[in-house]
Amino acid sequence: MPDPAGISDRIATAFAGRRVLVTGHSGFKGGWLCLWLAHVGAIVRGISLPPTGSRSFYAAAGIAERIDSRFADIRDEAALRAAARDFDAEVIFHLAAQPLVRRSYAAPADTFATNVIGTAHVLDQARTMPSLKAVIVVTSDKCYENHDWSWPYRENDRLGGTDPYSASKACTELVAQCYRRSWFSDPDGPMLATVRAGNVIGGGDWAEDRLIPDIIRAAAAQNPMIIRNPLSIRPWQHVLEPLSGYLLVAEQMLAGTSAAAEPAWNFGPSDNDAVTVEQLARALIASAPELDLPIRFSADSNAPHEARTLRLDSSMAANVLGWRACLSMASTIRLTADWYTHYLRGDADMAAFSCAQLAAYLDLRTAAHSEELLQCT
Repeated sequence: MPDPAGISDRIATAFAGRRVLVTGHSGFKGGWLCLWLAHVGAIVRGISLPPTGSRSFYAAAGIAERIDSRFADIRDEAALRAAARDFDAEVIFHLAAQPLVRRSYAAPADTFATNVIGTAHVLDQARTMPSLKAVIVVTSDKCYENHDWSWPYRENDRLGGTDPYSASKACTELVAQCYRRSWFSDPDGPMLATVRAGNVIGGGDWAEDRLIPDIIRAAAAQNPMIIRNPLSIRPWQHVLEPLSGYLLVAEQMLAGTSAAAEPAWNFGPSDNDAVTVEQLARALIASAPELDLPIRFSADSNAPHEARTLRLDSSMAANVLGWRACLSMASTIRLTADWYTHYLRGDADMAAFSCAQLAAYLDLRTAAHSEELLQCT
């Protein structure tokens, strides 16, 4: 029998009034996390670099008006310490990172400095917070040593990485493991876990060299577009799906559930939603007339190496936490296309629209839980 409270209700109850530190809050994923935490009444401080470019989810969703926003580089230990001063967090979500594979080839040392040394700085800061109960370090599905095999990766599969980004995330996992064993192993103290998710999509992502933002930028400029690696398979999911998992791990830590102290957790969609780059691009364009543009799919023989196939096994999250993705691929694409369509039209309050999408997702989570309860009676 499932837990009597659905995931949405459990998260809302656990985080209301809690002090939460989010690194990387100016980014796409961190911004949606802060929106959710603010929605349930958490007291949030965000620490990250300022958003780059003229467009960001941080600006569109009004994140600065919802939380205590501080800008600092996590590679600078003194700056991080100053930004976190006087904030005794109960929960830390560490998302700040250099998140792009292609950029990691151009700046490998900076990628390792941010993702590895920056993580150590954040965890050092965590050790100074007396009220801390939970630390969630966000890494990536790319932390696994990828063999391009067809079956999904499990949490105990070997870590590795060919490109600098993937290798840096494997190193981040090792740093987190070290801190867990050395400073977060007291059964009565705070817990630490890493979380790994597949490729996330959704409204408000403007990162360079990412499929959806590239399509949106090309459509806005009415420029033709060539999409590289059209046959690559990824576990695509809406950004709110893995965030629900991250929040659920922290909720269980706050409740003192020892099972939440598993070293790592996968959060990915069903196997049916692991589609190719070309399939996703065509589905997105078909879902919104405003996104129609000349497009060509062509493998780039000069592109740096990226794994062709990558899937995640999320059975541990399902069995231990009761977590499952609840959005179909069609719903994921619709939510994403709707956000960008309204943004490009300029006819909507995007902060209110983002909140409405969050509320719709939470309602869907509640409905999915009710359906599961009915099936179990």
